[in-house]
Parts: sequence; structure tokens; C-alpha cells
Amino acid sequence: MRLYADAPARRTRQILSDVFMLLWLGVWVYAGRQVHDTVDRLRAPADSITSAGRSVDGALTGAGNQAGQLPLVGDQLKGWLTQAAGSGKTLQSAGTSMAETVDTLAVVLGLATALVPILIVLAVWLYVRVRFVRNATRSQRFIDAGEDLDLFALRALATQPMRALARVSDDPAGAWRRQDRDVIHRLALLELREQGLRPPPGT
Repeated sequence: MRLYADAPARRTRQILSDVFMLLWLGVWVYAGRQVHDTVDRLRAPADSITSAGRSVDGALTGAGNQAGQLPLVGDQLKGWLTQAAGSGKTLQSAGTSMAETVDTLAVVLGLATALVPILIVLAVWLYVRVRFVRNATRSQRFIDAGEDLDLFALRALATQPMRALARVSDDPAGAWRRQDRDVIHRLALLELREQGLRPPPGT
């Protein structure tokens, strides 16, 4: 498997693109983490509400237990205080629910902040890199003898721009049919350069 081009300039660009991709990942993972932490700080009021509800519930329940020991009105007072303690439970439940909502929102916003830009750039980077690796690996199988240059010359005739072919020869297709080795070599170099590969040794 050929991961990088033979041509130094193109190989340098590929390495720089890989480094850029790693930096891009790091920057947006950090940004997503910061968004998560910022949103998660909003759960402090929810925790305060939960704590207050727990305190109210505990205080009124304790007072009701104490009031239950009073003669005559003890049971009635205990019932009122126990009923009032229910508001503390409601407050506690509301605080807990709010905290869970904030936690979920923090995770969703953090992931969205990180994943959207990462996936967009990663898709482009993977497409370019995978296409190069696939094409370069397949082409490398043919670069083992000078005769294989004919194949790359033919591919150049089919894929290279007209202006590039004109710089090689006034009649590149005719030269290829006549087996003009100089023109074939120059055509092959066009295609090999496009794929970031070196010509076969000795050509």
C-alpha cells in the first residue's frame, strides 16, 4: 500500500494535509469540550433547587415528627407539616429534572460543536487520501518495467488536458501508435506525475 507520493513536493503537501487534519480534530474536540463545560455550569441553579427542596423536605418532615408528639393537636399538625413537606419533594424533583436536562443539552451541544466541522473536513480529506492510495497502489503494480510506460502513456492520452498533451507533441496519439519511445516516455511521465509516482528504474 502506497500512502504517500514519490514526488517530494506532493508528498510534502500530503504530510502537511495529514498534520492539518490532526490539528483540526484537536481544535474542534477542544472547542466541543469547552462548549460542554460552559453549558454544564448552568446546572448550578438546578443543583441549588434540588438542595433547597431536600432541605425543606427534611426540615418539615422532622418538624412533623416532633409535632406528632404533642397532645391533642399533634397528629393534625404532623399531617399538615407532612403535607407541606411534599412541596420540598416537588422542588427537589424539579431541580433534579432540570439538572438532567442541562446535562443532556451540554452533551448534545458539545458533540454538535465538535462533530459537524470535523465530519465535513474529514469526509473531504478521506476522499482525497483514499483515492490517492487506491490509485497509487494499483498503478504501482505496473511500474516494474519500461514496457509498462505504454499503459501510462495511453492513460495520459485519455485523461490529461489538451494543453498538456500539446506540450509533449503536436500529434501525441499518432506518436503513441508509431511507438515513439520519447513521446511515450513523456506522456507516461505526465500521468505518473499526476499520481505522484516515479517512472520505472532505467527509463
